[in-house]
Amino acid sequence: MEPIVFFQRLVCTVLLVTAPMVMVTCQLDYMYYVRSCPNLARIVRYGVASALSNDTRMAASLLRLHFHDCIVNGCDGSLLLDDNDGIKSEKNALPNQNSARGFEVIDSIKANLEKACPSTVSCSDILALASRDAVYLAGGPFVPMPLGRRDGRSASIDGANRQIPSPFEPLDNLTAKFTSKGLSLKDVVVLSGAHTIGFAQCFLFKSRLFNFGGSGKPDPTLSESFLQSLQTQCPNQDSSDTNLAPLDGVTTTRFDNVYYRNLLNGSGLLGSDQALMTDNTTSSLVLYYSQYPYAFYRDFGVSLVKMANIGVLTGSDGEIRKSCRLLN
Repeated sequence: MEPIVFFQRLVCTVLLVTAPMVMVTCQLDYMYYVRSCPNLARIVRYGVASALSNDTRMAASLLRLHFHDCIVNGCDGSLLLDDNDGIKSEKNALPNQNSARGFEVIDSIKANLEKACPSTVSCSDILALASRDAVYLAGGPFVPMPLGRRDGRSASIDGANRQIPSPFEPLDNLTAKFTSKGLSLKDVVVLSGAHTIGFAQCFLFKSRLFNFGGSGKPDPTLSESFLQSLQTQCPNQDSSDTNLAPLDGVTTTRFDNVYYRNLLNGSGLLGSDQALMTDNTTSSLVLYYSQYPYAFYRDFGVSLVKMANIGVLTGSDGEIRKSCRLLN
């Protein structure tokens, strides 16, 4: 199958120095490693494909890792750091603890890259490429990814607890967390479409099934058939909290636009997903992407690159870690 490719312009900062003089600084470059590590794309793609062949859930896990890294103080690979040298790992934050996965995939890719081109490719760039390849290998678009990120020298467990969106938050709160990072309301809807793949633990949505808002009743926005199915998967007992349910029960492992169709049918798994139907602007975008998969692929590529450029370190800032888990 030929990849669906969407090209984007580099993300640049335009500074007006003195009229009519304009200085343009491009932070990232699509050709950044073309000479220093020419086999980079092949090595990353092989590592992601190998991981997916063993565990199809890994596509969603890698994409989620990238998002959880970028949304906390920028795309600097801070989520990959373990507790060490004064670092309090973001892995232990509530949104990541016993949830974030795929670290060993990044470690394996990094080890292979260190053999091919030592101390050259940042962990943050590896994570960006791995998430891009995860989308493509799951059936989504191929998104050209600008590179040149450097790795941060710190982590913020407090930032992870505060800044990562929660499935329990109302739409206004979720939107505020996105827009605080320079993302738009449209980006919220588009990037939420990543929930076309992956799973969620029952405790993240179980209140919708039995005691929505303390009412003692299910969430009325859930379709009856979907509700009954979820109540079977997640019975009203503590032992079911860690059971898994697919975010998209129709095409669970395929990256497509069925997620949006599910929302229209009252079959959004997380409350934060179904909440997109409570606002006129977001619900109209949901309808649009449910009807036009090509538009979703196009816009997802744009929003993914936009997200991957949040707060990046370039030039002499940060470092190129030899191990993604430790500072040099």
